[in-house]
Amino acid sequence: MNQTFGDFIQAFPPNHDSLELSFTPTSERIKKRWRNQRLSAHFMADYIGNFLPLDKDNPEEEKRIKEIKGAVSYIANELLENAMKFNLESSNSKVKLGVHFLDTADLIVAMFTKNSIDRNSAEKFQVFIQTLLACDPEEFYIQQVEASVEDENAEMSGLGFLTMINDYQAKLGWKFEALQSTPEIIEVTTMAQVSV
Repeated sequence: MNQTFGDFIQAFPPNHDSLELSFTPTSERIKKRWRNQRLSAHFMADYIGNFLPLDKDNPEEEKRIKEIKGAVSYIANELLENAMKFNLESSNSKVKLGVHFLDTADLIVAMFTKNSIDRNSAEKFQVFIQTLLACDPEEFYIQQVEASVEDENAEMSGLGFLTMINDYQAKLGWKFEALQSTPEIIEVTTMAQVSV
């Protein structure tokens, strides 16, 4: 079950700046880290902020940096929250949060999370991803808000992904890889790319 969906970067260029954080999830630690995910997201936003050019004499530049850091913080928090929430605890796999910088015409920040899920969850998630990639994101957002109001216990609304797309123009991608040692466990990498 090795598959990719959306805008997924298979390999990053060598010799570029990146950052990766790893979390060892046990049920007790996840509960404690849940409160600290925002801290990790803010750390990533501050880290990225250090790579952005800032003209100290231009107040508009400072406002732009603040907006970029806000976007990065939101996206990193959503990615990490999903990775922690849906991680298969019995896999004993680390949850990872990372960022790579791509020097193109615009500076692209590619944030990602990596976590493990079971095969059944992977198949359900792939159906959702295919729906997400084929829909009008604004209409789907409204549908999902209405559906989550009707069913508070819905497992996956996708509102975080839709907000990334609609509000931050993020390009999303996913990679599913079966673990060779345990093929019923699937490692999922979720990626969000934003221009900064």
